[in-house]
Order: sequence, then structure tokens, then C-alpha cells
Amino acid sequence: MKNSTILMLIGIMILLVGGFIFLGSGKSSSAGNTGSAVINKGEAQKINLGTKNYNYYPDTIKVKAGQPVELTLDESVYGCLRSFTIKDLGIQEYSRSPEEKIEFTPTQKGTFAFSCSMGMGYGKLIVE
Repeated sequence: MKNSTILMLIGIMILLVGGFIFLGSGKSSSAGNTGSAVINKGEAQKINLGTKNYNYYPDTIKVKAGQPVELTLDESVYGCLRSFTIKDLGIQEYSRSPEEKIEFTPTQKGTFAFSCSMGMGYGKLIVE
């Protein structure tokens, strides 16, 4: 293939991926069907996540059940890691900057996996 055709295909792929990220990046936190988390804007347990070795840091978080959580993705978090998901709690939110907080209240004790929307960054939330 010609170089111009290859460049055009790469450009189209970049646009498609970028569109997917932007269209799916709206705030969409919600309590899932499990009822194990609720959105809460009150006083919260504050968690700050960064990145280390291309993963969330810290990758293990402990919180108390029934108390609101306010999670911040600091400025070191980039790309798909800004799309934070805890599937078992019905949490899926995109944080564009550290000023945008991800807030929820876990109501069920247990260990829950969290990840970015693509599963590249991951960790676990321990609710005690």
C-alpha cells in the first residue's frame, strides 16, 4: 500500500478510538443492580490514586462500609486510567482532572476489583 493510504487508515483509527473515549467519557456513576454502592456527596473517606509502573498506585485501597468515599485521580493518572470502574459496585466514571472527584458509598463488605475501562490498570477495593 502507499504511504498516504497507510497514514489515512491510521488517522481513521485514531479518530475512532478518540471518539469512543470521548463519547463514553461522560459521568455515569450509578448504583448497579447489586445495590452495593450509592452516590453520596457528603463528608467522605478521601482516597488519592496516582500511577506507578503503568498501574494505579496504590493498587489496594481499604475503606469502611456505609461511609462515603471520595476518590481523586491525581495529575499522574493519564489516558484510559482516567476512566475508573468498579463493575461489582456499578461505578463507572471518567475523571478529566484531579478536581473531578469520584464519589460513592459502598454498602456491602468485601473485596472488589477496580480497573480502567480497558482493564489495563487495576487494583482492589477492600470494604471492611
